[in-house]
Amino acid sequence: MTKKPPEVVPVSDEASTPLRDVRVVEISDRIAGAYCGKLLVDAGAEVVLVEPVNGDAMRHATASGAAVPPGRNSPLFDYLNAGKRSVTTISEEMMTGADIVVVTASQSVADQIGVNPQRLGDLAPHLIVVTISDFGWTGPWAEHPASEFTLQAWSGLTGFRGDPAGPPISIGGELGEYMCGVWAAYGALALRRGVRTGGPGGHLDLSMLEAITLMQSGEWLHSALLAVPPIKRSVEVPSVEPAKDGYVGISMVTGQQWLDFAAMVDCPEFTEIPQLQFQTGRWDYRDWIRERIGPWMRERTVSEIVELGQLFRLPLAPLGNGSTIPQMDHLQERGVYVQNPAGFRQPRPPWLMSHARPAPIRPAPRVGDAGDDFRWKPRPAVAASDGGLPLAGLRVIDFTAFWAGPSATHSLAAFGADVIKVESIQRPDGIRYSGGMRKDVDDWWEYGWVFHAMNTNKRSVTLDLQTADGIRLVKELIRKADVVIENFSPRVMEQFGLGSDALLETNPRLVVVRMPAFGLSGPWRDRVGFAPTMEQIAGLAWVTGMPDGPPVAPRGACDPLAGAHAAFALLAALEFGERTGRGQLVEVPMVETVLNVTAVQTMEFEVFGTILERRGNRGHSAARQDLYRCAGDDDWVAVTARTDEEWNALTMLVDGPDADLGQWFSGQDAATAVDRLREAGIPAAVVISPSLVTDNPQLVERGFFEQLDHPSTGPGLYPCPPFARLDGADRWLSRPPPTLGQHNDEILGQLCGLDEAELQRLRSEGIIGTRPKGL
Repeated sequence: MTKKPPEVVPVSDEASTPLRDVRVVEISDRIAGAYCGKLLVDAGAEVVLVEPVNGDAMRHATASGAAVPPGRNSPLFDYLNAGKRSVTTISEEMMTGADIVVVTASQSVADQIGVNPQRLGDLAPHLIVVTISDFGWTGPWAEHPASEFTLQAWSGLTGFRGDPAGPPISIGGELGEYMCGVWAAYGALALRRGVRTGGPGGHLDLSMLEAITLMQSGEWLHSALLAVPPIKRSVEVPSVEPAKDGYVGISMVTGQQWLDFAAMVDCPEFTEIPQLQFQTGRWDYRDWIRERIGPWMRERTVSEIVELGQLFRLPLAPLGNGSTIPQMDHLQERGVYVQNPAGFRQPRPPWLMSHARPAPIRPAPRVGDAGDDFRWKPRPAVAASDGGLPLAGLRVIDFTAFWAGPSATHSLAAFGADVIKVESIQRPDGIRYSGGMRKDVDDWWEYGWVFHAMNTNKRSVTLDLQTADGIRLVKELIRKADVVIENFSPRVMEQFGLGSDALLETNPRLVVVRMPAFGLSGPWRDRVGFAPTMEQIAGLAWVTGMPDGPPVAPRGACDPLAGAHAAFALLAALEFGERTGRGQLVEVPMVETVLNVTAVQTMEFEVFGTILERRGNRGHSAARQDLYRCAGDDDWVAVTARTDEEWNALTMLVDGPDADLGQWFSGQDAATAVDRLREAGIPAAVVISPSLVTDNPQLVERGFFEQLDHPSTGPGLYPCPPFARLDGADRWLSRPPPTLGQHNDEILGQLCGLDEAELQRLRSEGIIGTRPKGL
């Protein structure tokens, strides 16, 4: 059966929310499910929260340990649950009347509470069930105990951060929970688009381990493609450095930025050592570099250094924390912080649309305020086809580069969209060769590991957009597209004559997604920024690191976080366009996506007056957790005790409550210790290098890595979305990442009607090509 087009129903209120008449049941006891529900509420969905009769435990949980006054909720609960309704009972009738059910539970727990995706699908073929669990519902570890802390260790995120003189360092701030939440919301809207075009619903089995693994930069591909040993832990050099009156965040990705930094700090000797142009090459010179920049930094204030950095087009930023973030002039001018009805400020949703708006922020629900007899009227039965991939038929023109933007289109391509990546031989995607390069191959630009990880299933076309032919042809592609997405600084697309107005004039039904670092307006509009810059500004760096040491940037994990938010907003805007017949601009600033996941810092400072600080590996939850060094060469284990029962089990395992945990672990083999802890019901993990994650038996069994054969680099293991495969599909990935301009003839011939003579002319004039210009 062919998919039917969605019905276009004009609406009188052009400023309506992007989603309309979307029903969601949220059965969640963790941030991931609550954040998924929040994203859907913000976009206009009706979300009903199922909680115990005495209320969700999050109502009383605070990151600072402050007591919640009687009759009030914690700020985090009010933030994540604003606008939802509450019930205290679950029924099949309620779930099958919904469009989406989100449940945070392993399969055994879901069975206990009566959530069976197969049965629900049989009763309501349109229904989308998203299950969020630590390891997913399949695989040898499916029912093992875990926490975000131990999952970060298994993913490799913890193992490559920190000075080797001390312990590895996990990321503060429950980042993985939020990553899981936005992936769940994106996946739900992806399947919903399939349902709206005649396909079935289904079960999305989301693994938190897989979502967290997507926050590391594919280091196993780094080792394989660049033929280097597994990466060891370090920190960026320079990264967070002391100035006269505080810390300055520094993040340099390209070789040119390093050369400009050398000029700014008046250290020409930095340009004389070739390996310093790559971040991985600076670690061995860390003391030498810091000795030279230290006096220069300490003579200047943070604001002076940041302002000077902008003149050199360098990504420098002030360090933010819960007290300082809302006072930043850029965030104030853009109106990022808005009032929650509970009496504190929170960041607005991290997207702006030109013809749709977020739902107003409403109070969080009282326990059971929707009533125990809450029901929706059943959806009318619709005969669904097998449908194919849910985003099949969606064409995306992809101007993105580096990591954040390509991660957004990576998820679209995996779900079936036709993603056409636009580069040029004059300016290929910089991530093709940032971070290191092969010197023993001719096509060294084809070996960039982050490019490989985030560009599977895409096609590549090269067009020089500084030529009339290049602009003419790219506009022809845009006329045949549904989406254009880019993540340059705001001025770049305008310089090409491809600003939002021009794109929508070319194709009025287009969804134009722009992902600037700081947004399309405000005093920081034209600043340069990468994910570590956002992590430094938005507070993640502030809560990551040892208590007696400097803040530590999470190392780019917010790139894929921003990409997942952009993909979610894109699908919400597409649903609006299908309903109204209107395209629009969607703005998703990276800094605002990060502010949404660090909101607890600013809210708890405002409500309780407490600044969350670095606690090493102990975190800010009520759980007791830390890393312990084991026998062997720098072997570590991550351990979490979430309850008194788990703590008692741990102390009994190590010979009583007065035993020295550090001493016990120091005599244990790491893997053996983890097995013993797991058998006792205690979350634990071996801290591994991110290069070695392909050996993880759970990820292997779940099929998180799929092998593809690249024309230049040969066979490799590539990451998939963090879900079990869709019903009826045997894999996620159909093609390796494209070589530069690999599909020029195919795309320009089929979509633009060019013949071989025209293609040859474009090649000879350098408007298209397959090698970077000058090589």
